[in-house]
Amino acid sequence: MALYVVLFGALSYWQIGTTEQLAASDDNTRALIRQYDRPRGPIVTADGVVIARSVATASAANTYQRTYPEGDLYAHLTGYHTLRLGSTQLERLWGDELTGDTNGLLTTIGDLVGGTPTDTSGTVRLTLDHTLQRTARDALGEREGSIVMLDITTGAVVAMWSWPSYNPNIVVDPDYETAYDYLQSLYDDPRDPLLANAYQQRYMPGSTMKILTTSVGLANGTISLDTTWPDETQWLPPQTNDPIENYGGSICGGNLTEVFARSCNIPFAQTAVAMGPDLFELGMTAWGVGEPMPIDLPRPAASTIGDDLDTLADNLPLLAMRGFGQNDVQLVPLHLAMITAAVANDGVMMEPHVVSVVTDHNGGIDYLAQPNEWRQPISPDIASVMVNLMTEVATRGTASCCIGLNGGVSVAAKTGTAQLNGPGEPERSHAWITAFAPVENPRYAVTVMVKGTNDEISASTGGRLAGPIAKTMLDAAFAS
Repeated sequence: MALYVVLFGALSYWQIGTTEQLAASDDNTRALIRQYDRPRGPIVTADGVVIARSVATASAANTYQRTYPEGDLYAHLTGYHTLRLGSTQLERLWGDELTGDTNGLLTTIGDLVGGTPTDTSGTVRLTLDHTLQRTARDALGEREGSIVMLDITTGAVVAMWSWPSYNPNIVVDPDYETAYDYLQSLYDDPRDPLLANAYQQRYMPGSTMKILTTSVGLANGTISLDTTWPDETQWLPPQTNDPIENYGGSICGGNLTEVFARSCNIPFAQTAVAMGPDLFELGMTAWGVGEPMPIDLPRPAASTIGDDLDTLADNLPLLAMRGFGQNDVQLVPLHLAMITAAVANDGVMMEPHVVSVVTDHNGGIDYLAQPNEWRQPISPDIASVMVNLMTEVATRGTASCCIGLNGGVSVAAKTGTAQLNGPGEPERSHAWITAFAPVENPRYAVTVMVKGTNDEISASTGGRLAGPIAKTMLDAAFAS
């Protein structure tokens, strides 16, 4: 009896208690082989374009071959599915649903006796619009950066493109050496093409940070619409002899509407210092800074305002620089799109998602995405003020050159030019813009980041370089 109890306990432990752990183990190839030799369902866009599918082969080694008809266009979302090099992204997250193996068990007699596998494959349908995704790729071109477009009220991602990307068809090539060499080259590439820089990387945001500094300052009473700043070219923060200047050394000042539209640096540096490190940090935490993005994709990055917050009281010049998006501030492009959408959505920030619905082989729904509120960092009243400020940027401020939409559709925006170089060094700048439209009934928010990798990009500004890309995206969204 004792031996039977021990045996029963051991079997229960391995077959029930550790089922999920064993199935997820990298050493357990049985589940992977089982999935790879069974029909695997498609991944499709919101408008029905197939972006990942399996085709039967005549090979004795591989019953099915995974293919990606759109090449690099959705690689950062679908990932890839291979027998010997593993699976990534949606292919990995929804593997059981794509094969119909949601219980982790073979469910048919044919499967058990090694016959032809029964097709129980499911379908994963995304929120992305194929036309908008192609528009994003064409608009950015071969410039390092990213474009994110969100549905403001639901948080659905309608376009998310990062360059450089990669071709998953080569990673799943049946020739192992070809696939391995290509994957290794991607790992070795300093640009990190395997990472979706739209949500897995973070960058200095420049003046787009002023959306956060302004909204936090309004919320804690440090500033108001009636606050004014003198016209000046530079300001000396406490604890330093190195003054802060406006962009290009320009003279800038006025009330909040004026300095926000013109994107003066000094007023926002002074605002950050006036509220102090504790209120600054508290306000940024309310916006989700410091937390990984709550998206239904693996390994999202988190925005940051620096990891030395406990010492900023003794380093107020650093706090001043962070108030206008320099120094150690870094934002994830997806996060900035969420921030912009929240301003347009009465201060409510929605969780972003790329998966819309997952169905089984018979069309039954295994999963249906629901809009979820992540947080509400600002009140509707402050959100309304921010809408007006961003509208001024688009109509007469730093984005007025390039963001006017077709058909007179109203738009609100904020530009950013993040200067990466130190004094005397060659100029290097990231170019940003974030925008939403229409102003009266917001539908879409878009964020564009172009990485400062060459002189042409660095010599431009967020409005002039990223602005036309955002316009192209919004025009395409309202034309469809």
